Amino acid sequence: MKSSSARVQETASIASQSSRASRFRSAAKELLCGYGERPILQTSLTKDNPGQRFWGCVYYEVQDGCDFFRWADPKPGGVQQEVKIARNRRKITKLKTRLKEVETKLWVAAALCIAGWLGFLFLLLQNQYNLKHPNGMHLGYR
Repeated sequence: MKSSSARVQETASIASQSSRASRFRSAAKELLCGYGERPILQTSLTKDNPGQRFWGCVYYEVQDGCDFFRWADPKPGGVQQEVKIARNRRKITKLKTRLKEVETKLWVAAALCIAGWLGFLFLLLQNQYNLKHPNGMHLGYR
């Protein structure tokens, strides 16, 4: 006799398999290949994707012209990885915007600094010119 936890796990497993199967059936109803046919669920036998399931044209390798192909199972971490990528893209956009703001402020500060130094030099040279005469006499207005 099975324990109640074993029955619950078995029921959950059957429900999960049923849900997965209905998801694949509904996906097949939405997909059509280049010939207008519903694709069939196949399993990859390649060394790069062994056991990976995919939807393929019923005429694949029978007739030329239709290369319909879609992965049936998401790759591990696929959704989570896409979320991380989207989050990182938003961060990059914000950082680029902030960088432009900081660069603008830096250019303004540099321009003000240069203008300040030029003004200081102008006043310094003008003051020396007004105060001293080539003969050493002061040119003061009385």
